[in-house]
Amino acid sequence: MSILVDRSTRVVVQGITGRAGSFHARACLDYGTNIVAGVTPGKGGQSFDEAVPIFDSVIEAKEATGCTASLVFVPAPLAADAILEAAAAEIDLIICITEGIPILDMIRVRRWLERTSTLLIGPNCPGVITPGQSKLGIMPAYIHRPGPVGIVSRSGTLTYEAVWQLSQLGIGQSSCIGIGGDPIHGLGLRDVVEMFDKDPATEGILIIGEIGGCEEQEAAAFWKISSRKPAAAFLAGATAPVGRRMGHAGAIVSGIAGTVQAKIEALESAGISVIRSPAEIGSGMVQVMATASRTRG
Repeated sequence: MSILVDRSTRVVVQGITGRAGSFHARACLDYGTNIVAGVTPGKGGQSFDEAVPIFDSVIEAKEATGCTASLVFVPAPLAADAILEAAAAEIDLIICITEGIPILDMIRVRRWLERTSTLLIGPNCPGVITPGQSKLGIMPAYIHRPGPVGIVSRSGTLTYEAVWQLSQLGIGQSSCIGIGGDPIHGLGLRDVVEMFDKDPATEGILIIGEIGGCEEQEAAAFWKISSRKPAAAFLAGATAPVGRRMGHAGAIVSGIAGTVQAKIEALESAGISVIRSPAEIGSGMVQVMATASRTRG
């Protein structure tokens, strides 16, 4: 099993004829992702690479193909409307790769999605991959391999580093979820940790967090009460000055709760092992899994 996406997921790509959309749609198709439709207003009736039909709207794409997930590569000024269009078409899962969406636009999106059953990943995220089954995003596919570790991350680049280290050590991944680094986004760390906790194929959970916000504390609070799976975490931004933006719009220390130290204390108090160096993410996770295995034995 996996979470969010698998080989049966039927995908529509919004913005499939744009430079980024076309490039990454081809990479997803090459991986085996079941892309059944594309959407570019004004280009309905055409096809992408002579294989994927293009529609003028998401609702037309859904009626014709039964798509259940949307991958959004629409430019930032129009991306919020693209998300809302997919939600109005009752798409189950929306993954928005676009960065630079105005915060006020995302507040409008969040308020609308609260009235629906649609799940949103992103924006400003690398996407979602279930290795060997389906890739919806911009991550390099070759570094992934199927396995037991579920990864949820606020950082795209650190996700790739963690995956590469684990794969080099012979440890595969059940699913990898990049939730994005913007302050207003869809599913959070706690939401994804809970999904991994319920997934039979996920035997261990790796959390990659960073400064700013309280998502790591929320994930730790859930894990402490509800989870029995081994978990480890790495937190980026230990030396970041208070109040300074560090790459992600959400990575701003604006209070004690947003500091790395506060997050470390919350995670460790919940029993989650905190890895101190990015060079040790893979080996740290392997050690946590091994310790849990010996304990069960």
